[in-house]
Amino acid sequence: MRIIALDTETTGLEVSEGHRIIEIGCVEIEHRRLTGREFHRLINPGRAVDAAAFEVHGIGDEQLADKPTFAEIEEEFLGFLRGADEIIIHNAPFDLGFLDRELSSTASPTTSLSEFCEAQDCEIRDTLQDARARHPGQRNSIDSLCKRYNIDSSAREKHGAALDARLLAQVHLAMTGGQISLELAEPPSLAKAAAAARQARSSSAALVSYPPSSEELAAHRSLLEQIDAEAKQGCLWLQAKAASQADA
Repeated sequence: MRIIALDTETTGLEVSEGHRIIEIGCVEIEHRRLTGREFHRLINPGRAVDAAAFEVHGIGDEQLADKPTFAEIEEEFLGFLRGADEIIIHNAPFDLGFLDRELSSTASPTTSLSEFCEAQDCEIRDTLQDARARHPGQRNSIDSLCKRYNIDSSAREKHGAALDARLLAQVHLAMTGGQISLELAEPPSLAKAAAAARQARSSSAALVSYPPSSEELAAHRSLLEQIDAEAKQGCLWLQAKAASQADA
């Protein structure tokens, strides 16, 4: 299963007030492992970043002035998402509102991420709703979930789409009960070859039998008789052996 963890940063909180996306971060998970494949772009929004938003992510107008517009990176972004079985987003309505605004404003026929995912047979999953279902009445921000699942988020001094997508990927793996692995996923062909080699080794190994000596049998019998004498219910092994012999 191929999962994409996705996060965005914006010029402000309300898409209805004309705010735009300035950063997109995506991280790929395959076979419940981070593959190392990521998509990360800073985007020129064509407007100023609000002071309150800058305090959250630290991305200013000067950093974005020479960056491409969303329309210029749209196909590359959608190309990274193609083939995913699931896209996970923390507080999905927020990011989807901004992504749909961007997608609907370009010349591309894709006007929303939901439409794109429906055509790709891909599910969008809100990890905030998953966290609330698993931890009702508790704080379920990314920071809170990282603390709950012992995920190192010390590098997160400010919000950032790339870092937050990596943390979200680890939170999702922990929250869904699987092992978190930062190792690169093994290509399916190599995994199949390794499994075949292990099976060949196990099937070709001959079993060796080492029958006990007469001295070992005598020592074993002596121990069983000692247990039978001292145990309140006797020695179950001797009782079972006697019953088996009687049935025979």
